[in-house]
This record gives sequence, C-alpha cells and structure tokens, in this order.
Amino acid sequence: MQNCDCTVHELMRGECFRFLAACFYQPKKENLCAENFLSTLVENLQEICPDAASAAQRMQESLATYSEEELNVEYARLFVGPFGLKAPPYGSIYLDNDHTVMGPSTLATIEFYEQEGLARDDSFHELPDHIVVELEFLYFLSYRQVEAIQKGEMELADTYRQKQNQFLDCFPVKWVPSFCTLMQNETDNQFYSALSDCVNIFIQASVTGD
Repeated sequence: MQNCDCTVHELMRGECFRFLAACFYQPKKENLCAENFLSTLVENLQEICPDAASAAQRMQESLATYSEEELNVEYARLFVGPFGLKAPPYGSIYLDNDHTVMGPSTLATIEFYEQEGLARDDSFHELPDHIVVELEFLYFLSYRQVEAIQKGEMELADTYRQKQNQFLDCFPVKWVPSFCTLMQNETDNQFYSALSDCVNIFIQASVTGD
C-alpha cells in the first residue's frame, strides 16, 4: 500500500473501533442516529472488513424498530444487572481462572495503557478490561499509527501496528468471541444480536490486518 492508502485504511479501521465502542455505552438513540453514525460504520466496514458490514447494516436497520427504553432495558439485562449479567463485558470473566473481575488479566491491560501514558478516565466508571475501554484503546493506537504515517515516520507507524496486534492477541481476540456468543444466545434484540456479530467478525479480522 502507498502511504496515502495506508492512512485512509487505518483511519477507517480506527473509526470502526471507536464506533463499535460507542455501541456499548448506555444507549441513547439520538447519539446512535446522529450524523450518520451507523451509516459511516457500514461504509467503513464495506471497505476494510466486508464480512462485518452486513452485520452493521442489520444494526442500522433494526435500530429504528426499538424505542430508547427498550434498548436500555436490554442493555441493562445483558451488561449491567442487577440480577446477574447475561453477557459480562469484562475480559477477566473469560480470561482468568476464577472468572471474576479485576483479575490478573485486568492488571495486564492496565500495564498496556500505562505504557502509552494513559491514566484512568474517572468520567467512565468502568473497569480497565471493559469492552468499551479495550476498543477505545485500539482506536487510540490506530490514531497514533495514522499520525506517524502522516509524518512519514514509518518505523514508528509499524510499531503502533505491532502494539495493536499484541493487544488484540493478548486480550480481545481471546475473550470477545465468547462474550459475543453469550450476547447472541441471551438476546432476542436484533440490534444487540447484530452488534455481537459485527464486533466478533471485526475483532478477529483486525489482528491479521485484514
């Protein structure tokens, strides 16, 4: 790929990480429908990960069929509780032997963040291995890669791509498929069902650079 092509590809890839992270915040339809949010996700995925684009298209189509209250009820049931989480969005639940939060794998994610000079954002009251945090960290690394490409610092750009692959290999690739399977099995909500497919496909394709 030429530098220009690399930049465009990585910009779209990073935006996909950011958009998918946003889908795991407590849902507000005005945000999900704003500024062609899901349309842009579909368009980007059609270019960089076509297998995930059809799932994103289903997300977009199904969103209109649910009220914000219905989305919030399902969001709470799957990811928040209070009567047990149907699909816990924390890596340590799937990666650590005791299947609890804040295990060894959680501490390992913190080390990755600290190596990049990132401190905990107290405005987001979630653990460091929450799906949102990990996807937004991948967006951050992708953004840094684009910056390096634009400056012609290709060795640094390669370093940031290697960091993405290392983080993906250590964490999301190992637990997100199981998380997405739980989502798929536990919900009848078509938006969250499609989101589980989209994230699962995109994460597994991303580590290979596809």
